[in-house]
Parts: sequence; C-alpha cells; structure tokens
Amino acid sequence: MKFRELHPNIRLRIGVGFVQRLLAIMLTPLLVIHLATLYGAAVAGALTVMVAIAGVASNFLGGHLADVYGRRPLLVWGEFGATVTFVLLALANSPWWQSGPLTFALFLASTCLSNLATPAADAMVVDVSSPENRTLVYTINYWSINLAFTIGALVGGFFYGEHFFQLLTGAAVLSAATTLVMWRWISESAPRTGKDAATGVGAMLRGYLTVARDRVFLRLVGAALLVCTIEMQIGYYIAVRLADTFPHRTLEVLGSWGPKIDGVSMLGVLRAVNAALVVLLVLLAGKALRLLSERSRLFAGIAAFTVGYMVWAVSDVGWVLIAAAVLLTVGEITSVPVKQAILADLVPAADRTKYMAAYALHARVALLLASVFVTAGAFVPPLGMSLLYGAMGLGAVLMYRSLLRVRAELREQERQPQQKALAA
Repeated sequence: MKFRELHPNIRLRIGVGFVQRLLAIMLTPLLVIHLATLYGAAVAGALTVMVAIAGVASNFLGGHLADVYGRRPLLVWGEFGATVTFVLLALANSPWWQSGPLTFALFLASTCLSNLATPAADAMVVDVSSPENRTLVYTINYWSINLAFTIGALVGGFFYGEHFFQLLTGAAVLSAATTLVMWRWISESAPRTGKDAATGVGAMLRGYLTVARDRVFLRLVGAALLVCTIEMQIGYYIAVRLADTFPHRTLEVLGSWGPKIDGVSMLGVLRAVNAALVVLLVLLAGKALRLLSERSRLFAGIAAFTVGYMVWAVSDVGWVLIAAAVLLTVGEITSVPVKQAILADLVPAADRTKYMAAYALHARVALLLASVFVTAGAFVPPLGMSLLYGAMGLGAVLMYRSLLRVRAELREQERQPQQKALAA
C-alpha cells in the first residue's frame, strides 16, 4: 500500500501533525527562554512546571471528551484555539506592545489546547487504519515527526531574538491554515458518539479507573516506560557524563584534520547523527524491513537500541559513540512503528482516546525517572548504569513478547466467528 492509498483522515492527520509539531518544537523552547529573560530562570522554571501539569490534566480531559463527543470537534476547536493563542502571542510580543503575564497565560492556554486534542488525533489514526497498514502508517508518521523536529529546531534557533514576533506571526498563519484544512476536510471517525456515553466528571473518573485496571494495557505502558526511560538518558545522565568525563580532543575526519570537541560538542554530534539518520533512512528502512516479521523487527530493534545506549553510558571514544548512535538509530527505526501498531491493536475501540491519553503519561514518568538516574549516576559507575540499561531493555522485550501473544489470541478470536459464518 502507498501513502496516497491511505484513508484521507490519515493523510490529513500526518500533514497537519507535521505543522503542529514543527511549531511546538520551534516555539516552546523559545517561549521558555523568553520567560527566563523576563522573570529569571527560577521563576521561569516554576512557570514551566505549571504549564506541564496543566498539559497532563488537559490530556486526560481530552481523552474523555473525544470518547463522548467524537474526534472531529476536539481537533477542529483545538486547532482554532491554537490559532487564536498564536495571534495574541504575536500581539503580546510585537514591536508596539510587550506583555510578560499575557505571554505566560497564552503559553499555558496553547499547551492545554494542544494536549486537549492530542488523544483525539492519536485515536483517529487508529480508527481509520487497519492491522495490515498500521506499521506503514506509523513509519511515515515517525519520519514526519523527526523531520519536524529537525526543521523546527533549526528555524527556532536561528531566528529567535530580533525575529521572535515574525516567528509567532508565521505560526499564527500556519495554524490558521491547518484549522481551515481540519474544518473543511477532516471527517468523524469515532466508532460511536456521545449519545450513549456518560458525561461528567464522575464518568470520566470511572472511565480512567477502568483503564487503570486493564492489566494488558498496564503491560503496554510498562514496556513503553522502560524503552522511553532509556531514550531520555541522552538528555540526562549521558549528557552529564559526557560533559564531565569526555576528554577534549580532535575528532579525526580526514587524516589528522578534524574539529576539536568536548563533551557538550560530542552530545550535539550524537543528537545530530540520530536526527539526520532518522529523516534519511526511516522510509527506506520501512521498505527493506517488510521482509522481516513484526516480532523480529521489534526484538532486534529494541536490542540494537539498548546496546547503543549501553555503549553511550560507558565509552569516551568519539567514533565508538558515533557508531553506537548509528546502531541505536537503526534499532529505533526498526522497532518504533511496530510498538505503535501493537498499542493500536490492543486498546478497546469504545474508549480509545482515554487509553491514548493514559498511555501518554509514560513519557512524563520517564522524564521523572531520567532525572533520578542523574542522581544515581553520581554513586553508580558507568558500567553499572550501562548494565541497568541492558536490564531495562531485556524487561521491555519480555513484556512485548507477552503482548504479542495476547494480540495473536485476540486476532484468533476475531477470526473464529468469520470462519463459522463462511462455513455456514
């Protein structure tokens, strides 16, 4: 199957999602920097924590509302609200008027609106895809996310400062365009609407309590948490270790010539290699990997990903670190679409957005654990941290192994009525 043969909602969602992520990656760090400039780092940190907490709450609320009222209203109104906040942000940071309090309030509102619509967007992709094409869908989406990350980081980094107002104005224009696209062409995909669904805070809490009791889903979250915690180490323990222990040296490129780098520079090189390889290879890898089973892709991918981070935890040799970056990126490209397809196959259709909202919490917990690992790294030697990553990767493989069995059993249960109907 080719991209143009996918459901129109999927094609629209990937395109609109690219713009949304581009704007988020481009502007969120700049807004935090802007608040730090206005109020100092300590106050800006506290304000950012408030935004993060509000984003989590909005994510859970959006998961409930999208199951009750459908996906389309959340997506359209969420995008329209984002457009309004970008317009007001541009005005509040224009050459004619500056307002720090309003900038923070709009930053908060923009984050809440984005997180409110995220579960609906994730669920819509599952609604209109099939088990046969989900790996392809998530491969394309994964490539789109990384391309948005690369472009957004470059644009935001180069144009912040004297061009902040222009960046916000451009964001408002792009957001208005995506709002129009969503309103005009996106269609409802929810398996049922809110006509037979309970509303209110009590219903929302009961719904999430049901999610929390789903043992299969908890295994999904646990496996994803282990992998995500390893992935977060590049910005936490590994970043600190390289900054402290990586020797100042010349990274030989041509003979004896090469750039002089330290630990912080090496960290930037590793991140650039990872982002560039994902953008360049993910679509090509998707075609090449179709010859492998999903089980092989998943287990080999997680293994390669984990080994790469294990090397990052102990090595101080530049080219060894770069080789590990290549290895873990290949593992990431191989396994991520399969993991997302497993999630899509195992969440119940009727409460899909609630499950998607709850699943997103694993990334927040992974950030917290990554912070704890920085403290642990002060007492545990690098080899110990490396072995800990290995144990976490092994734990993730074992969890996904059991989840693949559950998925196979569910598919067999779905086939049996169809086979009986054909036999009759």
